[in-house]
Amino acid sequence: MSVIYLLISISILVAIVFFIAFIRAVKTGQYDDDYTPSVRMLFDDELIKENPKSVQITKEKQI
Repeated sequence: MSVIYLLISISILVAIVFFIAFIRAVKTGQYDDDYTPSVRMLFDDELIKENPKSVQITKEKQI
């Protein structure tokens, strides 16, 4: 039974260490995304979708 107490205490200790490491990584900017904003401008045109009504209006004007 004492082995279970030992394993539980070690697992809690390891979990606390990983949690502290995660909090430290977030505070130091490890998860900041520096790459996506510089590339996002290249794909802005693909993200803009035409309104289907405006497509119909432009087709009617051409006829």
